Amino acid sequence: MTLEILTADSLSFVRHGFFTRRGGASSGVFSGLNCGTGSSDQTDAVALNRARVADAMGLNGTPLQAVHQVHSNTVVTVSEPLQEKPRADAMVTNVPGLALSVLTADCQPVLFADRDAGVVGAAHAGWRGTLDGVLEATLDAMEDLGAERGNVVAVIGPSISQRAYEVGPEFFETFFDEDAENARFFANGSGDRMMFDLPAYGLSRLRNAGVGEAEWTRHCTYSDADRFYSYRRSTHAGEADYGRLISVIRL
Repeated sequence: MTLEILTADSLSFVRHGFFTRRGGASSGVFSGLNCGTGSSDQTDAVALNRARVADAMGLNGTPLQAVHQVHSNTVVTVSEPLQEKPRADAMVTNVPGLALSVLTADCQPVLFADRDAGVVGAAHAGWRGTLDGVLEATLDAMEDLGAERGNVVAVIGPSISQRAYEVGPEFFETFFDEDAENARFFANGSGDRMMFDLPAYGLSRLRNAGVGEAEWTRHCTYSDADRFYSYRRSTHAGEADYGRLISVIRL
């Protein structure tokens, strides 16, 4: 099956893609394009999936650049191919041919680009990383390479939507204690439960940080099992593990 690659018109000036699970070599609960090296999937299948992604991005043998994601606000500046995966959740580069990749399965994959400066970035932004400032830190690192945040386009890819993201009162309190204005990203659920709008929160952080343009592709990972992996959906189904989606950007 052919790979399915979602793209954003606002990033049409740079090579990028939010890959769905379609077109991969994995089977079972990982069926499709599982690119998670940390999953319990067969190593050969994951390697083949990642090779297919690299080919689709026109890398000609250069490996995908990746980090060991830890839900942090740490950003790595990539100036040459990484020899190992640093513990971080975002990367930036101004070097043509280096493809930055992040893995997600409900969290936000965010791709950044400044056309004029020739700088791109990629971030894995779950609720903790977003709250702790990984999006702003990515913009800071891009500026260190010559980007201007007013020229940056940022696109949030497939993520869990509000209708599928039920949280408890302690989760709400964490956000409310940070900023009372964060209450607007929550809706009432059943009993004391609430529904959190992660993409809206991510967009708000990006826009408040001064990006020139920010959008969400409006794909919900939880709600579309044929196209996307979802940690929460797999947990609700009692599955032992789950696949990881990959999102990539390069100059």
